[in-house]
Parts: sequence; structure tokens; C-alpha cells
Amino acid sequence: MTDTAQAPLTGFRLALAAIALALANFVVILDTTITNVSVPHIAGGLAISPSQGTWTITSYAIAEAITVPLTGWLIGRVGAYRLLLISLIGFALFSFLCGIARSIELLVALRIMQGLCGGPLMPLTQTFLMRIFPPAKMAGAMALWGVTTISAPIIGPVLGGYISDNWTWPWIFFINLPIIGLIVFLVMDLVARYETETRQERIDGIGLVLLILTIACFQLMLDLGREHDWFESPMITSFAVISAISFVAFVIWEWYDPHPVVDLHVFRHRSFSIGIIGIALGFGGMFTSIVMIPLWLQNVVGYTSSEAGHSVALVGVFAVVMSPLLGKILNKGDIRLPIFIGMLWIAAMSVLRMRWTADADFWTYALPQLLQGFGMPFFFMGLMSLAMSTVPPDQTASAAGLLSFMRTVSGAVGTAIATAYWDSNTRVSRSELSQHLNGAQAVVEQMKATGMQTEQARGVLERMVDAQAATIAVNHVFTMAAIVLTFAACIVWLVPKPRDGTFMMGGEGH
Repeated sequence: MTDTAQAPLTGFRLALAAIALALANFVVILDTTITNVSVPHIAGGLAISPSQGTWTITSYAIAEAITVPLTGWLIGRVGAYRLLLISLIGFALFSFLCGIARSIELLVALRIMQGLCGGPLMPLTQTFLMRIFPPAKMAGAMALWGVTTISAPIIGPVLGGYISDNWTWPWIFFINLPIIGLIVFLVMDLVARYETETRQERIDGIGLVLLILTIACFQLMLDLGREHDWFESPMITSFAVISAISFVAFVIWEWYDPHPVVDLHVFRHRSFSIGIIGIALGFGGMFTSIVMIPLWLQNVVGYTSSEAGHSVALVGVFAVVMSPLLGKILNKGDIRLPIFIGMLWIAAMSVLRMRWTADADFWTYALPQLLQGFGMPFFFMGLMSLAMSTVPPDQTASAAGLLSFMRTVSGAVGTAIATAYWDSNTRVSRSELSQHLNGAQAVVEQMKATGMQTEQARGVLERMVDAQAATIAVNHVFTMAAIVLTFAACIVWLVPKPRDGTFMMGGEGH
């Protein structure tokens, strides 16, 4: 029996099913940021550099991004309920294996598998929420999905910091197991009746291979580039060339294939095409700060993982407060204006961070995070709704998958570019500072007068120079993020003025 023959759930069973599906979405998105503040702990445990530790973030995000646009095709082949169950069990299995991994190569490989299992869960949970809720309560279902989508990346750093400081880093993966176990139990009891019919569609093998080749080579280029002097390395150049060629081939193949693995014809809609560019730039710029702030606070300022997590998580306070008001605000007048203001507001928070110093107090670091929450819902949910506003119903699934794909990829790309830029700029700043130190010997003599040995005093001075160089570099990263976010805000006005009711249409479509 198919899902279309099943009535929506009611009462206590509806509440339990909604909680299970929301938790599934929450856990998958949580794992995109729970590792952010744990990177120094992972790097220390595996004897690698912090920049190599960020591979655990980007590998998961890219793998997740690959499977998101494939969800519709997978549902047709396997069935929605079976795919949900397989993805949940696979996600739990690879979470456990990530926790017991003892090399960066194995951990990255397992994070890729975890991301491949987690990718379908985002659109699947949204789909099932729409099936189990009666039409009159559909807005509540989408609000629940939206709150988990916004709150999970915010709670991730706090939870990751607490676990890393009080337990050990493998527990950021083990913590998934009891939650997934509860979700699987509830899903099997409450959601199985909503299984969909399967159909034996032709596998677009060429399109799938080209998609994986494009993303994998591009990500390898970003992750390994700084260690191999970028395009001075034949290997990095090869990755770049293969990625570019396979991308062009993928676009051409998918455009003309009658059963594409990703339907690119949705780009014919101007609102969608411009909106997805804004989302790519916006998430790339915003994710730069989400990753860089915990790294800098721990490696330079000396914060613990928990302290860094608390600083970053304050962005969720006003984001959660504003989310329930979003629909009312966006449905009044031209919705491009509040989206534009919200995105500019996020850019302004990057400007505030550009004057950070290594010896400032907690609230200097935390205030931009707290205030950024005002603009988050308008950027995240508002811009995605605007992009979906003119997409016809038969292309909604493809469009939503592409938006999620671009959101995830841009975050991973932003992370890789930001960490590479920070690393190289720190070296440049350190070299410049070392050449222009005034009174360095006098400072060394003062420290020796307090009882330090000469080498100890020089070591302290060297660490001071390193801290200042890293701070100058991270301020340059924030400058770059502010420019990108401002540009992303401005291109919103290139989207045609939407008709009335766009927000609800976009919300339901997405």
C-alpha cells in the first residue's frame, strides 16, 4: 500500500512521529558543526595539524551534498520508508566507526560514508513530516523542520566543546547512537505505513560518476592544495583540470539526458538561478566565520572547546526567537527588502569582528554572534523561499535538492578557502611583524629580570608574535567574508519581485 492511501497521524502518535523525524534532521545537521570546536582535539589525538583536522568537516559536507540531489531518484528505486531506515542505520554505523578510527585517512573515509548516509535524511524528514501532518497543520510541520535546521548548527559547537573538554573527541560521534536508536524505534512503529511505491528507473550512471568525480577532485584540490603549494604541484593541477572537465561534461550530459540524476532545467527560472547564487555566496561567507572563530579562539586566544562553543552558540538566541515571526514579516510587502536587510546585517557582524584582538574579553567575541541571530532566519529560510517562489510543483523536489546541495558545498568550499587563506596569511603577517619588532631585546631583558632564561623569554616573545600574526590573518578572513556577504545581499534585487504568498509557497516547496 502506498503513502497516498494513508491518513495523517493524530494526537500522541503524531507528536511522537514528528519528534522522531525532527530529531533525525537535527542529528544529521548537527554533525556538520559538532566537529568545528573539536578539530584541535582531533588533530592532537591523531597527531596531525589543525588544518588537516578540518578535513573531517569538509569531507562530511561534500559527501552529504552528493546524496542530497539524488534523494528523489533513490526514493523511486528503494521506497521512501526503506531509504529512511537504511540511511538512519548507516548513519549510526559509520558514526560508531568514526569514533574508533585512529588515523586521519580512515576518519575522513568514514566521515564520507557517514555523509552519504546522512544526505538523504534532510529531504526525507521534510517529506515525511508533510505526509504525517494533516493539511491544516502543515505550517506547523514546516516550522518544526525549520527550527531544527537552524538550531542544529548552533547547538553543535556547544555540544562538541563540552564533549571534547569533559570526555574525549570520539564521543562527538558516539553520542549519535542512542538518539538514532530511539529514532529508528519510533520510525518503524509510526512511519512504516507511509512507504511509497518503487519503480525500476534507468540508472543515470554517467551523470552519477561525473557528479562524484567533479566534487571529489574539487575538494581534494582544496584540502591538499596548501600542503603542496597549490598549482605548483602537478597533482593539484591535475585535480583542478579533472574537476573542471568533468563539471562541464556533467552539465551537458544532465541537460540533454531524458532521465537525469539531477534535473538542471530548473535553472531556467530566474528567481531560482539568482537565489542559488545568493545562497552559495551567503553560506560560503557565513560558514567561514562558523569554522574560523572556534579555531582562532582555541589556538590563539586560549579558550577551551566549551568556551569557544558557548561564544559561537549565542547566534541561536535571536535566530530561534525570530523564526516564528518570519512568515508574518516576509508576507508584508516586497520580501526582498527584509531578506536584503537580514543578509546585510550578517555582513555587518563580520565587520565588527574585523577589529578583534587576542586579549579582548568574552563579550567582545560573543556580541557579534548574539546579534547575528537577528539576520539568520531571513537569510536562511527567506532566501531559500524566494528562490523557490517561481519553481513549478513538478520541479520542486529537484530544486530543493539543488538548494541543499549548493548550501552544503558552498559551506565546505568556504571552509577550505578560509583555512588555507588564514594559514598563508598568518605566515606572511609573521614575517612582516618579525622584521618590524621594536624594542624586542628590551622586552627579553625585562622577562629575564623576572627569572626567565633567555630561551624561555625568546619563546614567549615568539608566541606573542605568532598570536598577533594569526589575529591579523583572521581579521583579513572576516574582511573577505564581509565583502562576499554584502555582494550576496545585493544580488537579491536581481530576483524579480515575487507575487503575494511567495513565502508560504517557497516554504512548502522547499
